[in-house]
Amino acid sequence: MNLFIDRQGTGPVPLVLLHGWAMHGGVFDDLVDALRERCTLYVVDLPGHGHSRDSGLPLEPQACAWAIAEATPPAVWVGWSLGGLIAQSAGLRLPEKVRALGVLCSTPKFSRGQDWPYGSDPTLVRQLATDLETDYHATIERFLALEAMGSQDPRSELRHLRSLVFARGEPDLRILQEGIRILDETDLRQDMTALSMPTAWICGRRDRLAAPAAVAWAAEHAGGQFTQIEHAGHAPFFGHVPAVVAALEPLLEAFRE
Repeated sequence: MNLFIDRQGTGPVPLVLLHGWAMHGGVFDDLVDALRERCTLYVVDLPGHGHSRDSGLPLEPQACAWAIAEATPPAVWVGWSLGGLIAQSAGLRLPEKVRALGVLCSTPKFSRGQDWPYGSDPTLVRQLATDLETDYHATIERFLALEAMGSQDPRSELRHLRSLVFARGEPDLRILQEGIRILDETDLRQDMTALSMPTAWICGRRDRLAAPAAVAWAAEHAGGQFTQIEHAGHAPFFGHVPAVVAALEPLLEAFRE
């Protein structure tokens, strides 16, 4: 399988961290440092990304959820963006392994539709997959700019994202295209009421990729806690770690009970 999972920290609460599209587990370094005394963290590089670039596992959310669950103990799962879709799938299919669920700047459906006014234009999402074949690096650069847009210091955040994105090698083209398809096609809205564990739904008010209203909708339908971080964009674990930790606090306490 060759799925890279970096175990860090010594705390009593096991916590699985899942990154977003085109990134890797190193994006969470500041959050890991803040939690390492309270949690034992299992920081995943998803298939085709980072140190899991050569993994034969598909990026399909249920397949990823099963593989990660087999390699980790029952835990709090926290997923960011695309990783949030995988974490939601794990919570729905493997509730015995996902004892609490944190969804960070992610929604049950990313693409906008007639019955879903939030999210990205599906035409633009599909164009992203096509553009990857003709100009891989420029396409990733545009996506990073969207992630940084709206943050308190977008230029600084974009520089940070640029420094991270290829730090563990270039993500696999085929897997990136698969990830775009997953973001375009996945729709978990009707399943939200089936989530049986405590959930926390966290967003940045300035996020341009995961609409705060969509995150709030998911929190309401899942019966979970909603937190909006006022000055954050799509990556609130850059510059807003204390606020993210505070939003996750009820999940850490729920696990210990």
